[in-house]
Amino acid sequence: MSAPLPTRGRGARSNATGRYEPDRRETFDDGWTAEDAEPAQLTTTVTPEKARVIITRNDSPDVGFSASINPYRGCEHGCIYCYARPAHAYMGLSPGLDFESKLFFKPEAARLLERELSKPTYVPEVIHIGGNTDPYQPQERRLRITRGLIEVLSRFNHPFSVISKSGLILRDLDLLAPMAERNLVRVAISITSLDRKLARSMEPRAATPEKRLDAVRRLADAGVPTVVMFAPCIPGLNDHEMEAVLDRAAAAGARSAGYVSLRLPMEIADLFQEWLATDHPDRASRVMSLVRQMRGGKTYDSQWGKRMKGEGPLAALTSRRFAVAKTRLGLAGKLPPLDLTQFRVPPKAGDQIDLFG
Repeated sequence: MSAPLPTRGRGARSNATGRYEPDRRETFDDGWTAEDAEPAQLTTTVTPEKARVIITRNDSPDVGFSASINPYRGCEHGCIYCYARPAHAYMGLSPGLDFESKLFFKPEAARLLERELSKPTYVPEVIHIGGNTDPYQPQERRLRITRGLIEVLSRFNHPFSVISKSGLILRDLDLLAPMAERNLVRVAISITSLDRKLARSMEPRAATPEKRLDAVRRLADAGVPTVVMFAPCIPGLNDHEMEAVLDRAAAAGARSAGYVSLRLPMEIADLFQEWLATDHPDRASRVMSLVRQMRGGKTYDSQWGKRMKGEGPLAALTSRRFAVAKTRLGLAGKLPPLDLTQFRVPPKAGDQIDLFG
């Protein structure tokens, strides 16, 4: 069977059945080829999701936060490697094209956050926004869910971090810059490649590499501590760009850097290999061979301590290269911890004034 045809502006090449659905769909060869007319563009739907709480917690030693907020499920950026794709199966949807086109948002996010932060038992800890899907994906321009969350965090003097690969984050500089002055925020910008063609193929609806570098520059100019994330690092595909990405990011004003090796849990392994077969057939077998060399012969190893960086000689070489580049470019220092001591529940209308506060 020939490789699946791409859908214009999307990352996944197929829409396989979610693992919890009672019926299963299968692809078949209907005779169309890449030389035929371009397929119709897929329509995006956005559905409100009723949430009871907004802060989620994890105990993973592999991530740098335990509290996070995800304003959206699914992501229109369509990054083929996105580790959040398998979660769409819990919605009865496909981690493939459904993940990119059937989105969910939390309209009550800001109200829920205010309620949780106002509880007498609440103990402040740094909250990370966007640990799953991008909080500044295209729908945020209209829905402003992330904006509402930051407004609440600003009023409570609550520290947070946020990660994105969108220039839309610059819209909120009026909130981010004053909070940075109070040591209450840091931003991470993901830059996976400087190659426009590769970026467009791999992250079809995300901002261009230059737009992301511009975001780093303008955030840094505004005094917002900014980290660049080279994530994922894909052996045989973009790993050769590691030093160049860090070089450009440092020149733009980034203060630190991190990387994550390609992760292919659950359905992502098949989706990623479909994409390689259609977009990079000349490198597909080589890339997957290198991935398996970093994952003990498998496409993925989910063990804590291994899943983010892999193991073996190639993983060790990647880690060493990254460390050397960070040191050379002045990105090796740790950013100071964000300030938890400023957290205050703001008074509500009608509250009595505390004469001794």
